[in-house]
Amino acid sequence: MGKVAYRLDLPNVLSQIHNTFHVSQLRKCVTDEATIISLDDIQVDESLNYIERPIVVFDRKTKALRNKEVKLVKVQWQHRRGPEWTYEPEDEMREHYPDLFAYADLEDEV
Repeated sequence: MGKVAYRLDLPNVLSQIHNTFHVSQLRKCVTDEATIISLDDIQVDESLNYIERPIVVFDRKTKALRNKEVKLVKVQWQHRRGPEWTYEPEDEMREHYPDLFAYADLEDEV
């Protein structure tokens, strides 16, 4: 389009995404075969935000704050850019993803 704006030729499945970008928004892409994600695996919500799904909870810890303790779980994420895992509040993860804890709860009982 010009010296400071580019229009990308996106596939039809991405037709709802704005295809014109200022040069300051673009970054050099160094391809790595291990990081290629199929478009079929990507899920977006109504606002076209990328949806990340947790795969597994593989650790727990308790963080002591001044007046309370917060239970955290270490969660591995699907298709995560950056670190593949993060610590998240256990109560929020149980509320949004109860299926992740079914196996972990059975282990606690044994």
